[in-house]
Amino acid sequence: MKITFIQTGGTIDKDYPRILKSYAFEISDPAVSRILPSVTPNFDYEIKSFIKKDSNDITEKDRQGLSRLCQKIKNKYIVITHGTDTMIETAKYLSKEVKEKVIVLTGSIKPERFSDTDAGFNIGTAVGALPYIQTGVYVAMSGRVYPYNKCYKSKDCIFVEK
Repeated sequence: MKITFIQTGGTIDKDYPRILKSYAFEISDPAVSRILPSVTPNFDYEIKSFIKKDSNDITEKDRQGLSRLCQKIKNKYIVITHGTDTMIETAKYLSKEVKEKVIVLTGSIKPERFSDTDAGFNIGTAVGALPYIQTGVYVAMSGRVYPYNKCYKSKDCIFVEK
């Protein structure tokens, strides 16, 4: 099994530079590049950095480019790290454009760089589900995997079933 991880940005990839001494953030290197080596995965993988944006800044043009990238990938399994605010919108777009793949979007409530983050757990949930779910587009958050159109983000920043 080979998995392609695609970074789009979002909280999971945020880093807070110490130089600025402020609350400003930047999108850093893909969080999965730090998470995966620590767990000694038993699958092949590649990591692609597509864009580095807060999900509120992702445009229709960005989604088109992401769709083209997903279509070009030869393997069946794709995990996309994405900000939670517009994750469902991107999933909906991809579901119309990309066929014959298993795509799971995931992110985190706190950056991977934080010690109390949910990033590794959410990446693990996404990866663990891949061989057991059918072709389509899904969201993996908080220990659950949902078809993208069967969940929503609650006011508490938790994804719940519709």
